[in-house]
Amino acid sequence: QVELVESGGGLVQTGGSLSLSCAVSGGTVSRYTMAWFRQTPGKEREFVAALHKNNNAKYYADSVRGRFTISRDNAKNTFDLQMNSLIPDDTAIYYCAADASMIVTTLRQAGQYDYWGQGTQVTVSS
Repeated sequence: QVELVESGGGLVQTGGSLSLSCAVSGGTVSRYTMAWFRQTPGKEREFVAALHKNNNAKYYADSVRGRFTISRDNAKNTFDLQMNSLIPDDTAIYYCAADASMIVTTLRQAGQYDYWGQGTQVTVSS
């Protein structure tokens, strides 16, 4: 059974940076398409970024492109989200997700992922 555990959330001022990490157990990170989503109260879970297992291509939501970077560390069996130039609208609970059979056309859809972490809070103050 694959388990994902996020770490690295916290409170930061506008313009600051945070790095989130997702530790993977029960599976090898390179065999999965990995993604980050975020959610705020009353809203649906929103796609942030993904790294596809087959072509290692990276995909980003328009709202974070140029500020966030997704990466994978095969040696540590983790994948990370570096968040720079944070703004208050980035405030949310951030979740990592994984799936072994994801296709490119659906990787922005939360319902397509089989495995999820418990979430980590990111708060950006103005």
